[in-house]
Amino acid sequence: YSYYPDTEVLRVAQTFREKHIPADVIYLDIHYMQDYKVFTWHKEKFPDPETLINKLKALNFKVVVILDPGVKAEKGYPVYEAGTAADVFVKYPDGVPYRGAAWPGWCNFPDFTAARVRKWWGEYVGKMVDQGVQGFWNDMNEPAVWGHHTPNLVQFELEGKKGNHKEAHNIYGMQMTRATKEGAEKALGEERTFTLTRASFSGGQRDSAVWTGDNHATDEHLMLGCRIVNSLGLSGFPFTGNDVGGFTGDAARGLYRKWIAQAAFHPLMRAHSMINSRQAEPWSFGEEDLEVARNYISLRYQLLPHLYSLIYESTQNGMPPVRSLVFDYHKEWKIYTEAFENQFLLGQHLMICPVTSDAKLARVYLPEGQWYHFLNDGLVQGPTEHLTEIQRDTIPIYVKAGAIIPLQNIIQHVDEANDGILRLHLYFGAEGTYILYEDDGRTRANEGGAFARRTIDLKTDAVHISAQEGSYQSPFTKVRLYLHGANFSKGSMDGQKFEILKKDFRFLNAISNFDPYEDYPDTAKVISELGYLEIPFAGNPLTVRFA
Repeated sequence: YSYYPDTEVLRVAQTFREKHIPADVIYLDIHYMQDYKVFTWHKEKFPDPETLINKLKALNFKVVVILDPGVKAEKGYPVYEAGTAADVFVKYPDGVPYRGAAWPGWCNFPDFTAARVRKWWGEYVGKMVDQGVQGFWNDMNEPAVWGHHTPNLVQFELEGKKGNHKEAHNIYGMQMTRATKEGAEKALGEERTFTLTRASFSGGQRDSAVWTGDNHATDEHLMLGCRIVNSLGLSGFPFTGNDVGGFTGDAARGLYRKWIAQAAFHPLMRAHSMINSRQAEPWSFGEEDLEVARNYISLRYQLLPHLYSLIYESTQNGMPPVRSLVFDYHKEWKIYTEAFENQFLLGQHLMICPVTSDAKLARVYLPEGQWYHFLNDGLVQGPTEHLTEIQRDTIPIYVKAGAIIPLQNIIQHVDEANDGILRLHLYFGAEGTYILYEDDGRTRANEGGAFARRTIDLKTDAVHISAQEGSYQSPFTKVRLYLHGANFSKGSMDGQKFEILKKDFRFLNAISNFDPYEDYPDTAKVISELGYLEIPFAGNPLTVRFA
C-alpha cells in the first residue's frame, strides 16, 4: 500500500534522482497514519513528518497523502472528539450516529453534504498543508465499509434539503473532494493544490482528478483501464489515469513494459501496488525494463507542453486530453468494433494503440487521413486496418498529418528549468491549428491574466505563430521546428533565410543489448535525416516559410 518508514520514503525519492527517472510526487497510503486514523502521523514510522517533507522538497518531490472519510470512534482521539462536539457525523433517524467498519475499526462518517462540515474537514486538511503536504488522495469515499452497505435510512443534510443515504450516496465522494480541495486552497493561498479521488459524480471534475481504483495486474485490466479513461473523458472528467502495472497481483515484466508505455500518455500517471505484491518502481523489474520505463517517462516529461495545453483546452470547451475515437471519427463504423476499442487519441492527432504483454503483431485502425508512425515517420494512408510488428519495448503510436506537437527537453521534475528551446514537431501533408498554452503551473496568477496563449497554424509550406495573449513570461526563448514528411531545403522569416539542417532523430533511446547471443533490431525507432531549423521565440507573431 505505501512506503514506510520515513527512511524508505526518502530512499525511493533518492533512487529516482540517482537513476535519472523523472518524477514529481510521492504518494503515502494508509501506513503513514497512526492506527489508520485520519489526520494523524505514525509515531514510530513517521516521527517527524515536517523534516521528511522538507527533505523531499529538497529533492523536488511533492507529497500527496491519502484521506479516508471514516473517523475512528475512539475516546481521546482528537478528531473524533472534535467531530462529536461539532455534530458533524451522519446519524440514524433517531439521532444515533451511524457507525461502519473501515481501516481504523468502527468509524463515524462526516456529512460532506453540509457546508459547515466541509469547513470543519477543511480545517484539518489545512493543518496538514501547514506541515508541508501539497496534495490529497481521497479514498474509500463511496463511502466504503466492511461487510455491508451504508443503510439507506441514514440521514444527510443535503445542503439544507435534508434526505437519506439513498439520495446522498452518489454525491458523497464528490462532496468529500470538494471539502478537501476547499480546505487545501484556503491554507495554500495563491498556490495550487492537487486532489485525487476514487468516487465522484458529475461536476466533481472541478475539484479532483480521478483514478480508476483497485485494478489487477493482468492484460485484461491493462486494456480495461484504457477504456475506462476513454469513458471518463466522454463523461466530462479530463484528468484521469490508473495504477501502472496493476494494484493487486504481481505484474510480469512484459505487462509492466506495455502498461507504462501507454500510461505515459494518460493525464494522470502513477504506480501503486497492494501490500505483499511486487512493487512497481521502474527498477523493480530489472535493467532492461528500467530503460524502457525511463524512455516513456522521459518522453512524457518532454510532452508536458502538449499535455498542459490539452488540459487547458479541457477547461475551455470540455474536450478531454484522452479522447475516444468517437469524438472525431463517429461516422467510421469500424471504431465501434471490439478489435479497436482500446485505441485512444491524445489531443486531436496523436493515436495511441495499447497492446497486451504477449503481442507480437497488432492490428490497428487508422481513420481517414494520412498517418505517420510516431517513432520512424513511416506513412500509412487511412482509412485502413493496419498490421504492425510489436517490439519488446514499443507500442504502436501514430501521428496524423496536420499535427503540431510541442515538446521540451527532458527534465527530471517540473520545477527544473527547461533549456529554453520549444520543440515544435510539424507533420506535413495537411493543414492544422494548435493552441499552445503556458502559465507558471504553481499559482492561480493565470486567472488574473498571467498566462501565455498562442495560436499555431500549419500550412502546406509555412507555419505561423500568433502574437502572445496574456502577460506570462514564457521560459522558451527559441523555437526549433522539426519538419516531418517534408523535403524543404530553405526557410525564411522576415526576409532572413535559414538553411534546413538534417539529422537522425529519436523520441526513444535505444535499449541496451543485455543478451550477448541475440541482437535486437532497433531501426524502427529512428527517423532518418529529419529536417529542422531553430529561430528566436518571443511574444511577437512570426511566420516561417519553407521552400
